[in-house]
Amino acid sequence: MTLDERSDEVDESLIDDPTGLTYTHIDVSHADRLQALEYLCFPTIAKDDLYNAYELTRLAEQFPLGNFVVLDGDKAVGMGLGVRVHFDFEHTQHALSDLIGGDETGDDPTGRWYYGTDISVDPTYRRRGIGQHLYALRKQAVHDLGLDGIVAGGVIPGFAEHKHEMTAEEYVRKVAAGELYDATLSFQIENGFEAPGVIADYVHDPAVDNWASLIVWRNPDLAGE
Repeated sequence: MTLDERSDEVDESLIDDPTGLTYTHIDVSHADRLQALEYLCFPTIAKDDLYNAYELTRLAEQFPLGNFVVLDGDKAVGMGLGVRVHFDFEHTQHALSDLIGGDETGDDPTGRWYYGTDISVDPTYRRRGIGQHLYALRKQAVHDLGLDGIVAGGVIPGFAEHKHEMTAEEYVRKVAAGELYDATLSFQIENGFEAPGVIADYVHDPAVDNWASLIVWRNPDLAGE
């Protein structure tokens, strides 16, 4: 199924999943369930830095083709969200709140990059390939829309255990080199992302002193351009 073959509710899954989960584009009817999932998945991050139901409704209205939801029946168990932006790689420091919140989603239809604002999987549904499928759907959206790639601030939960012995930059470098394992960043690197740096004060998350990694995946369709 291509991205333009969208229905407002779940008639056909975007992924052929043998476990019976349904992958679909975001719809306004999902908003309350996705807010609950967001709060469940990120308990240490301030709620002001997470999507609420109203913001999720606006995202569903403004950019449904680039946003994906995983359902087990009526239960939301995963989501991969993002917006189109013009990303300045010369000035990479920013906060997630610069991109989400209020009436506007931060989506710019002329933007050349897909900015991944959220990827969440219910803890009881992890290790079932959901994250892998969500990244595949994001990459397919980038291919279909002809974008330059995916960029995001990635949470680094494992840094909480190392922050007293090294800087966030050292931690990200060691994870990227395979010397340390991080449940999120290591998975992203395995999915073809680079981790060229860190972002200070990305979200209010005292567990990791507000740090995140900068992650980038470049569209191979545009290699050499």
